[in-house]
Amino acid sequence: MQTIYEHVETLYGKAKEYTETSIELYKLNAIDTTADVVSSLVSRIVLLIVVSLFTLFVNIAIGLFIGEQIGSSYLGFLFVSGFYLFIAIFIAVFNEKWIKKPISNLVIGKLLNPRRVDFTKSKRDENDSL
Repeated sequence: MQTIYEHVETLYGKAKEYTETSIELYKLNAIDTTADVVSSLVSRIVLLIVVSLFTLFVNIAIGLFIGEQIGSSYLGFLFVSGFYLFIAIFIAVFNEKWIKKPISNLVIGKLLNPRRVDFTKSKRDENDSL
């Protein structure tokens, strides 16, 4: 009777250890996925800021150039702002297709990243698949 009790106790200890290890693994996978998503979004935001600054200065130059050609600097800036109003309307019409879906797909793709390793498989399962 004592050996059955010892086996059950050993089995319980190993099951508890396996559960704790699995929970820790899922936590680490969640942290890895979150870090990947956040770092990807931050790098894209930084790139967006740099491109925005470049675009701002180029547009100031274009506004000044058009204003010089027309003879009135405010008209040059008015033409540039009218161009961006046209682009804003165009983007508003195609917002779902060009902005929402790609960003959603990016986040979903990062969250469901196939490169993550599933450590819950045993070595025996890996050897059986070979």
